[in-house]
Amino acid sequence: MPDFAVPRPVLAALVGLLLLPTAARADPCDDLARQIAGAIGGRVGKRAGPSIDIRVAGPITFDVTCRAEPIVQAISAEPSPSAAFFHDLSTASEILVGEPAARVEPIIANAYRTALSERRKSFIQQNGWSASCYTDPGSSTMRTLCSVGRIPPR
Repeated sequence: MPDFAVPRPVLAALVGLLLLPTAARADPCDDLARQIAGAIGGRVGKRAGPSIDIRVAGPITFDVTCRAEPIVQAISAEPSPSAAFFHDLSTASEILVGEPAARVEPIIANAYRTALSERRKSFIQQNGWSASCYTDPGSSTMRTLCSVGRIPPR
């Protein structure tokens, strides 16, 4: 039977990888959710498939969904979304798509106004990313849903 000795440096590297903390081996989506949660003053909640909840105080909920390209979405149960809704979503979007929050925020607000006035989903594309908003004024649990994500390459 042949002898399969593993060189010490290789063995040491393998043992080192096994001993790394779980966070160091985390999924990139988990890392993204942690960054966004930290930036908006939230905390990472539960994960369901490709989606991770981010919990913040108040009537706004966030989640990050990672598929081909990650998407961040915010849901507000308020009759009209607060300034914090747009600010926090644009802050999260800056981390996600790399555009400054100050540039993203008015685009999201415009998508919201369009969705509200035209009573349909509003979708705006910008330099490799998109923003969309949907409103349902009759709902008591979800009055506004807006999301931002990268447009997958073709």
